[in-house]
Amino acid sequence: MGNILMPLASLLSGVGMLVLATGLLFAAIGAQAGLADFPVLVTGLINSAYFAGFVFGTYACPEIIRRVGHIRAFAAMASIASTLPILHALWLNPWFWGSLRFVTGVCLVGLYIVVESWLNVVAHSAQRGKVFAAYMAVSGIAMALGQWLILVGDRFGFVPFAIASILFSFALLPITLNRVDAPEPTAAPTIGLVKLFRISPIGVLGAVASGLLSGAFYSLGHVFGQRVGFSVVGIATFMGATILGGAAFQWPVGHLSDRHDRRWVLFGVCVAGAVVALTGFYFALESETALIGLGIIYGGLTFTIYGLSVAHVNDLIDRDRVLEITGGLLLLHGVGAAIGPTIAGGLMDLMGPGSLLLYFTGVLILLALGTWQFIQSKPLNRGEPGHKADYVVMGSGSQAVLALDPRSPDPEHSPLPEEQRK
Repeated sequence: MGNILMPLASLLSGVGMLVLATGLLFAAIGAQAGLADFPVLVTGLINSAYFAGFVFGTYACPEIIRRVGHIRAFAAMASIASTLPILHALWLNPWFWGSLRFVTGVCLVGLYIVVESWLNVVAHSAQRGKVFAAYMAVSGIAMALGQWLILVGDRFGFVPFAIASILFSFALLPITLNRVDAPEPTAAPTIGLVKLFRISPIGVLGAVASGLLSGAFYSLGHVFGQRVGFSVVGIATFMGATILGGAAFQWPVGHLSDRHDRRWVLFGVCVAGAVVALTGFYFALESETALIGLGIIYGGLTFTIYGLSVAHVNDLIDRDRVLEITGGLLLLHGVGAAIGPTIAGGLMDLMGPGSLLLYFTGVLILLALGTWQFIQSKPLNRGEPGHKADYVVMGSGSQAVLALDPRSPDPEHSPLPEEQRK
């Protein structure tokens, strides 16, 4: 068992540092873009470039890994990723920053592919669920802690970029020094998006909407806090608490959806989230503490939308199609995340910083209406209790991690010797 726990701890610690640096970099860019008086639309475009790079990397990085191998690809991309935060600090220019964010997105998805592929090597069939849950827990906590890490040193200077660079560099150590054999490169299964929409329009809408919400939140949440007059600690607390709220609500919402029609649970989450976001709009300039409390509830509701969407689609398909279907939904989530910051940023420029919450409200209402419409037009629900795929916490990552999803078919993917799999 120790032969499995040691490489697993090593890989998860590397993932933690990668995500911690990513969260800090989002916060640092938001803080310094606000100080430089960038229009919020420009800040949104800068961070949209990151998610666009992430989507592009899902196609480009697997080919790079196949050509040079996992270890060389990881070392190259980690080296580039550790340099990019320093370059942000050298020249404060939106076009330059947008280019850097695009390259960062490409590098990060490449790093995730390598790490997640190694996790698939470590975790044999009986352990996939536990490893998948541990991976998602580490990612969520690290992203939240990255928001508070902005409080270390001068958040408007060189320090946060330097810390992010150091974390990217340190992430190399536990991952490249682990003793797990590199996995064989594999091509991720794909599915046409039109075909995916025919299988589950609600799942497609939910995946896109979850990206629209999360991309705008991570990219512009810090700017929103600055513009409405939050304290430095208040901004970090609002961001971190919202992310942790999203982690805390996953189990009860997922448990509820396992016992009831997921479509109606999704509809209820959207309506409740819209009410919370609209309430927050009225508190935005009044009470920092109240808005942080609402942020916990908002995150707890909306961060479950992607997981609910994936679970609903998995209720409707054969088990051997889980990887291709979930991979398609992950791509749609990434596309939504690439578009969201630009739309939300333009709205904030037109209507003020509080309109970020109106943007959240609008997306949630549209998703609720779409869900309602398709429930009425397609009343048949194949996901009755007792015949459902289990709800599983889902998050951003690459398609490589989907093989760990316990709902997917049992893969023969572990090349570890038999004695190491006991």
